[in-house]
Amino acid sequence: MDDRPGRPGRRRSEESRLAILAAAAELTAEVGYAGLTIEGIAARSGAGKQTIYRWWASKADVLLDALATKADLHIPVPDEGDYAGDLRAFLTATFELGRRDQVVAVLRALMAEAQIDPEFGERFRDDFLQLRRDALGVVVSRAAARGDLPPGVSPETVIDIVFGTLWYRLLATRRLPDERLIEELVTTLTGSHE
Repeated sequence: MDDRPGRPGRRRSEESRLAILAAAAELTAEVGYAGLTIEGIAARSGAGKQTIYRWWASKADVLLDALATKADLHIPVPDEGDYAGDLRAFLTATFELGRRDQVVAVLRALMAEAQIDPEFGERFRDDFLQLRRDALGVVVSRAAARGDLPPGVSPETVIDIVFGTLWYRLLATRRLPDERLIEELVTTLTGSHE
């Protein structure tokens, strides 16, 4: 019997999947990544350990799915009609999500795991980081097509600056991104000094 999440007619499996993802994120915020176990996720979600192991390779993969699901729901690819507006809207949604304690705990845990487990690191880059980069890439490509990108700044560098700044804040300084940072990045990356 195929009970993978997302299959038509498998509402109960999708409910189980979402309960498992929520439990993993909640527990990470409560007990930290080191204290997170598949047993704990199973107990919190009401799912069996076998179900979790059947759907995910590790606790890191459960968290990766939880984060990707949450990010897809909360990070828009705006079209405000101009680069500054699009960038500001993207950063506002991204940073709002990046200020939530539960999300920050998961982001830090996944980035740490990606550094010590090369196979997981590849999945993290492909299944989460690249998707976020691609979303911002739509905003930047649209700006380039309109002629809105400042001269001498490549789209790749814009994306690196945004996510490099976010990850530096989350991992190195532990200062969460705020409204001031949004405006500073918009000013820096659009070349406008209003």
